[in-house]
Amino acid sequence: MRRRSGRFSTSTRRGVTLLLATVLTFTAACTGSGGNGGETGSWEKGEDPPKASVSIEAPAADATDVPATAVITFKAEQAVETAVEVTDAAGKAVAGTVDEAGSTWTPKKSLAYGTTYTATVTATGDDGKPATGTSTFTVMDEPANKVAVSSFLGDDQTVGVGMPLIVRFGREIPADYRDDVQQRMSVTAKPAQEGIWHWISGTEVHYRPKDFWKANSSVNYTIKGEGLPVGGDWYLRNDLSVDINIGRELIMTVENSNKRMTVTRDGQVVKTIPVSLGKAKTPSSTGTMIVMEKLRKTVFDTLEELGPEEGYRTKIDYAQRLTWGGEFIHAAPWSEGQQGRVNVSHGCVNVSMADGKWLFAQTMLGDPITVQGTERKLANGNGWTDWNMSWDEYVKGSALPYEPAG
Repeated sequence: MRRRSGRFSTSTRRGVTLLLATVLTFTAACTGSGGNGGETGSWEKGEDPPKASVSIEAPAADATDVPATAVITFKAEQAVETAVEVTDAAGKAVAGTVDEAGSTWTPKKSLAYGTTYTATVTATGDDGKPATGTSTFTVMDEPANKVAVSSFLGDDQTVGVGMPLIVRFGREIPADYRDDVQQRMSVTAKPAQEGIWHWISGTEVHYRPKDFWKANSSVNYTIKGEGLPVGGDWYLRNDLSVDINIGRELIMTVENSNKRMTVTRDGQVVKTIPVSLGKAKTPSSTGTMIVMEKLRKTVFDTLEELGPEEGYRTKIDYAQRLTWGGEFIHAAPWSEGQQGRVNVSHGCVNVSMADGKWLFAQTMLGDPITVQGTERKLANGNGWTDWNMSWDEYVKGSALPYEPAG
């Protein structure tokens, strides 16, 4: 039977405010004359004002083997002011956040293995008297089986407007644990942009906005998962936080009908390039792809794959990978006479040596290219095909229900 972490993992994805102090305090909004539609409260008519009460629901008092990702859930009733304080056995305060509803406290980072903590929730009612609830609990010992969490991108990297955020796990995350993982993943973009996580597989999850990233935005993505159970006595090894930058908007569009590539930068056409696409036997893929890799010089060797009759071993300049299956944009001086007129490649987008050099200098990882009108459709998963899916298709890959912005 699955050991769920849900009882310790109330979602705090909405309205979370960063805690900078040890104690969190929040006060109920004011209402007119007793807060009852203008009616006078009974305690203002001479009766005693209501008393606040507090109960901590989880972790339970004296609980042991509590996940390191545990949150404090509580009820503070008839409270006009509530404060939450969490300390370790030495009395050191733990930073965290309280959700908008005022019922869940989440630590800023995972709790320390094997450590005992005390949570104290203090609520003050209209009578000015505090009510206090406490829970002392002990976090599980450090697990032997841990799953590494890593990011494809590094801090301060600048990428194109089509770049998906890519997080990888060192071991398959079972399907019924992915919601727990995703619940602890957040993305903050400036300016704000709607987006969602999409599970490519049990070991890889991507994030893209609804539309291409806005040029020159900044993006942070964070996973607070250290110690999170992910099935079979395995736990996430580490938290992760990455800051990246989105560069200028550069988009490439290739039309098979006229065998031309149009390059736009920030909405303006900057160049039109003759191309030769895949011949009938090896057509290029129609769809939206992303520049995944750039190689100034490389060698294409298909002799083993295709055999001596169809295979080849050729030195290549200005190669930009688009698919895992081997489709690239690259310079092809041998086909310059056919570029703009006839398709002769093995599926790649052939351009001249001069245009290949120019384009290579303009592009960056994450720039999108859309090829239109060929005999073969791009297969999802053959590269970073996040933009080859409609938004409705993409959200189906989320482990959590989609909540539209606004």
